[in-house]
Amino acid sequence: MLPAVRLLPARPGVYRFRDGRGRTLYIGRAVDLRRRVASYWGELRDRPHLRRMVPRIDRLEAVWCDSEHEAAFLERSLLEQSPPTWNRTTGVESIVYIGLSRGLEVRHEPALFGPYLGGDKVRLAVSALNRALPLAYAAERLGGFDRDMARLRAVPPRPLLVALATSVLSGEEEAVSRVRKELTARRDGAAAALAFELAARIQEELTALDWVLAEQKTGGPDADVHGWSGGVLFSLELRAGRVRSWRQRACDEPTAAERVGATPAAWRTFADRNAALAALLLAPAPPPRVSRLPR
Repeated sequence: MLPAVRLLPARPGVYRFRDGRGRTLYIGRAVDLRRRVASYWGELRDRPHLRRMVPRIDRLEAVWCDSEHEAAFLERSLLEQSPPTWNRTTGVESIVYIGLSRGLEVRHEPALFGPYLGGDKVRLAVSALNRALPLAYAAERLGGFDRDMARLRAVPPRPLLVALATSVLSGEEEAVSRVRKELTARRDGAAAALAFELAARIQEELTALDWVLAEQKTGGPDADVHGWSGGVLFSLELRAGRVRSWRQRACDEPTAAERVGATPAAWRTFADRNAALAALLLAPAPPPRVSRLPR
């Protein structure tokens, strides 16, 4: 196993293997970078095609992401640009958005909120929000049954519900806490009434809502992101709201200063952290200690 594996954080991220000529062999993502990358030097029973790749690995690179969702998006973006030889797919999750009609709904074209990666997870998250925020019962021209339901549930005015949904999907802490509290109460109530399937469904929705609301630095204007540490320049290229390239190379501090200074404020902590990780992973391994034999 490469010594650098032990230096990886036990956090979400994307990893890249290179061979001795600097060619990219494989790009993958992980919930726990250290554990996932170390697994390549195990038995690989579930990934037999990668057994032939492992002896070719000469160098390890990694990006420490702020969430599993962010890592999933970064992996997909990189694989779409230039999939390495040993990657068999470019990702199985679909890119979706959340729009609004009578209630919130998943869409495949750009809409009010998104993009998000993982259609199934986003559908569960939308189900959670529609459960907690009954927008459909606040729509205009309701039928008799729906009007009665709206009255029985004391549904707030639609503008208020739309504003609350917007706050939740924008990650505003108070709104998110309010919706989570409502869903948790419904889950616990269902469990207490022995409606275990409903309780399990609401728990799945809560988990999916966490996925949708997790940190993911997508969208926004085109930008070049740079961080520098220990003689290594870490760089990401953002185009059309997606990361299009990831590079790291030797660079002196004066040369890096202008690029680092132009990095958008929202990306600086991320870039500095990953520059430090890149410098750590690329540092030459210390020579082995030789014990002196007694004379």
